[in-house]
Amino acid sequence: MIETAPVRTEPHTQELVVIHRVFRREAALLSRFVTGCRPGDTARAAQVAGAVRGYTGGLLCHHRVEDELVWPLLRERARLYDELVQRMEDQHGRLEKSLLTIGDLLPRWELAAAGHVRDELAEHLTEHRALLVEHLDDEEELILPLVAEHLSAAEWDGVGRRALGTTTLGAILEEAGPDERRHFLAKVPPADRLGWWLIGRRQYQRQVSRLREPQPW
Repeated sequence: MIETAPVRTEPHTQELVVIHRVFRREAALLSRFVTGCRPGDTARAAQVAGAVRGYTGGLLCHHRVEDELVWPLLRERARLYDELVQRMEDQHGRLEKSLLTIGDLLPRWELAAAGHVRDELAEHLTEHRALLVEHLDDEEELILPLVAEHLSAAEWDGVGRRALGTTTLGAILEEAGPDERRHFLAKVPPADRLGWWLIGRRQYQRQVSRLREPQPW
């Protein structure tokens, strides 16, 4: 029997919580990967730098979805909470600035995998992760209740469709519990779901294994 996503009458905000887990995990892992890269190991530096770019691109796109689809609706319908929405926008600005700094350092690090550039990059990744965790915690505690009250299920589904595109299915399912996993898979078209089970799952496992395997010093 083909599973289908249940019809909901209120926004299913737990979807965003799961995606947030992915960004928290990746921010922590990437900081560790950079710190653990041996000076002069340009192959590993390029591999990790590619993962950092994938993460930064995904996070920037994710925030763009919120900037375009969520904050305007909350400003219109939850006027008493404009200060909270402004807080989210300010945090997005600080996070974007940190990602731009990280992005500027990546080519320098890839060039020779110099230890001092690695250390500078790791420092900025640590600072970025602190900003990220603060933002995601605030969003889950302060904003998702407003979303549940002021956005319709259809509006939130529109946000979700675009937000899901900023994160790979494998990364989401890795962080999802059993019920959450069933929910996300039910949203995937049947042909794509079959492709995941036959091909995508193994591809994702190979990708993360290569990136996460211990590196000899």
